Amino acid sequence: MNFSNWLEKWGMESLKITPPFLQMEWTPNDTDKNAAWALYIELLTRITTQPLPIEHGDEKTALDSVYSLFATTREVIREYGPECINFTKIAIVVLNQVIRPFTAKWHRKSIAGDFENETERNVFRDELAALQEELRKYSRMLADIADVEDLTNLEDTDDTA
Repeated sequence: MNFSNWLEKWGMESLKITPPFLQMEWTPNDTDKNAAWALYIELLTRITTQPLPIEHGDEKTALDSVYSLFATTREVIREYGPECINFTKIAIVVLNQVIRPFTAKWHRKSIAGDFENETERNVFRDELAALQEELRKYSRMLADIADVEDLTNLEDTDDTA
């Protein structure tokens, strides 16, 4: 399977990646699997994939948690080194194309005091929910790379039950 087909499998074909990389064979090695596992656990245990009901949590704390994925991902890449190149290819693209636009926008708004405004807090939560959907796809991709059972939807988060 090539990289393009693999991205399509996970509904992430909207990522902008140059054609030569898209045509490459997708063959993660053991180091890729270990790096994916390390980041997968981080995603599953953060607000990045977990609901944030309006009556709970704090927008600034949620933003900080999303932003911390940059340092966490860099740390994982450094720890596993050049041998995790397949993991690194997807991790960098997700950071730059999925997470960075959200954090850049909301960091500026946070500094401007927009989290003091209820309307802005609600917009943040709506946009966080959309980001979480993308990051749940990413967590499922990471489970696939790590070759582990996907626990992304392990918990029943439907509050109507």
